[in-house]
Amino acid sequence: MQPILLASSSTYRRELLTRLGLAFEWASPDIDESPLLNEYGEIDESADNLVARLSVAKAKALASAHSNHLIIGSDQVAVLGDQIIGKPHTYERAFTQLRNASGNQVIFKTGLCLLNTNNGQSQVRVEEFKVEFRELSDNQIHHYLTYEQPYDCAGSFKCEGLGVALFSKLSGDDPNTLIGLPLIRLVDMLKAEGIDPLLLAKRF
Repeated sequence: MQPILLASSSTYRRELLTRLGLAFEWASPDIDESPLLNEYGEIDESADNLVARLSVAKAKALASAHSNHLIIGSDQVAVLGDQIIGKPHTYERAFTQLRNASGNQVIFKTGLCLLNTNNGQSQVRVEEFKVEFRELSDNQIHHYLTYEQPYDCAGSFKCEGLGVALFSKLSGDDPNTLIGLPLIRLVDMLKAEGIDPLLLAKRF
């Protein structure tokens, strides 16, 4: 079996990938994740193009140092209306994100790339997951943020924790997409490379 490398330093993605029971390594791709801007300083690419481009860039960033590997790259943004929302990094930005999301639908776009460095071929997909937010008071938002501190998460929440209480409805093909790694689609990609977790999974 070709070695698998996860091009991410995210603990959430590592935990998700562990579910497939396959041995893998991980490394940070250390790339510029900024969206492309036009001459006016405005974002000049769609959310789909952004996450697809960055997932490929993350995988390719580690290709030269990991020949004969299958490299998984993934990137995620949230979309509220026509605005792309990334990781807040601070309390203030997270508060603004959740206040804006209150009572609204947020669409999460997750790019996924599986690069075979042995032949240079890559599979790329963008998965979508929709979240309906409850009407949230400022006190609820403040308490949630101080409790869970989800400042490294697109959309300012951790759905695997208390963040689930923010939602009134979820819809999509794969709930793992919301956390940042679409496992159902990844299994399809791995099987196309001859790796079937249902036959190869082991306990480590």
